[in-house]
Amino acid sequence: MALFRSTDTGVLDLFEESGRNVQRATLLLRDLIAEYPERADLSRDLLLSEQEGDRITHDIIHRLNRARPPRNGRPPMDPADGHVLATTLDDIVDYAEQAADELALYAVEAPMEQATLIADVLVGAGEQVAQALRCLRSGAELAPHLVEIHRLENEGDRLSRDAVASLFANGIDPMVVIRWKDIFETLEQSVDACEKVAHVLEGISLKRRNKRR
Repeated sequence: MALFRSTDTGVLDLFEESGRNVQRATLLLRDLIAEYPERADLSRDLLLSEQEGDRITHDIIHRLNRARPPRNGRPPMDPADGHVLATTLDDIVDYAEQAADELALYAVEAPMEQATLIADVLVGAGEQVAQALRCLRSGAELAPHLVEIHRLENEGDRLSRDAVASLFANGIDPMVVIRWKDIFETLEQSVDACEKVAHVLEGISLKRRNKRR
C-alpha cells in the first residue's frame, strides 16, 4: 500500500521531481570531476540544478503547509517530516554544487582518482534516493533502497577517509592538501545527505505502518 493517499499526487509529483533533480546533479558532478577541467562548463548546469532544487523545495513546503487533512482528520504525512525530507533532498544537490564550485575556486588542475570514486558512490546513492521516492506512490518496498543507501554511505565514508589519509602520506604540497581535503569533505557531505534522506523515509514509513494498526 502506498504511503500517501491518491489525493496527494501533487506533493508526490514534487518529491519525485526532486529525486530526478538529485539524479541529474549527481551525474553532472561525476562527469565534471572525471573530465575536469575539460568539462568545467558542467558547473553551470549544476548551478541550474541547485536553483531548480530550491524551487522544488519551496513548492513542496508550500503545498504541505496549505494541504487540508483527509476526512478522517489524519494527514497522510506529518508536515514536519515532509519539510525535513524536502530540505534534506535539497542538501544533496547543494553539496554537489558546492563541490563543483570548489574545483573552480581552488583552481584545481586535474581530478584525483579518489574524488571520482566518491562521486561514483554519490551517483549510486542518488539513484537509490530517486527510486525510494517513487515507492511513496507505488507502495513498493522501501527497505532494499534504504539498505543500499546505507551501504553506499559507508563506502563513501571509507573512500573519504582513505583519500584524506593519502593527502598526508604522499608528501603533497600543503596547499593541494587543503584544497582537496575540503573537496573530499564536501563530497562526503552530499553522500551523508543521501543517508539522512533514507532515515527520514524510514521514519515516515514506520509512522504510516503504526497508524494502520
